[in-house]
Amino acid sequence: MRLEVHKLNAFYGRAQILFDISLKLERGEVVALLGRNGAGKSTTLKSIVGLVEQRSGRVVFDGHDITQAPTARIARAGLGYVPEDRRIFTELSVAENLLVGRQPPRPGAPAWTEARLFQLFPNLGEMRGRAAGEISGGEQQMLTIARTLMGNPAALMLDEPSEGLAPLIVEQLGRAILTLKQQGMSILLSEQNLHFARAIGDRVSIIEKGRIRFEGTMAEFANDQTISRMYLAV
Repeated sequence: MRLEVHKLNAFYGRAQILFDISLKLERGEVVALLGRNGAGKSTTLKSIVGLVEQRSGRVVFDGHDITQAPTARIARAGLGYVPEDRRIFTELSVAENLLVGRQPPRPGAPAWTEARLFQLFPNLGEMRGRAAGEISGGEQQMLTIARTLMGNPAALMLDEPSEGLAPLIVEQLGRAILTLKQQGMSILLSEQNLHFARAIGDRVSIIEKGRIRFEGTMAEFANDQTISRMYLAV
């Protein structure tokens, strides 16, 4: 088991946002965390990596309890996190942004180099010397993921990676995620784009008002339209 989350609760001030969230992520698996805006998807990912101070529960990564570990130590342990707001260094070039994320290879995880990442994201390879602030939003999203991969993580958490991207870029991103999965990467994906999630996900967890309302395979989810209407329809 790569990642186990047990009864995770999270608070912003006096307001409780998450209620006993439990998730599991196996090696080489993509789990899609689906839900409406404000359902608690981003808070779940932030809580797992220690970015929400008021929280309780237990988080285990590769057999190690990381519940109380600081975010930097969690990253060094091999759990990569790509936030929703694409925190790139706009004045640095694409290649320089990648160098910022470099960490030594780790046992049991793919070892990434600049050359391998440019194969995964050919768009970035064509503009390696360009300032990151001058590339498109979709290319910035790819760069954010590529920079996280330079840390050679064993598992990856992606927060709304397809949001606001053109369909062609979303398709390219989906192919890259499937390639990562084939190489043994475990991926927890927070997403609202159902078509995108169905194309790459193995299992799905649906969150609504901070609680998990459904867990199952992607096939089980796709075959039950009632679930989508109850928890995902706008």
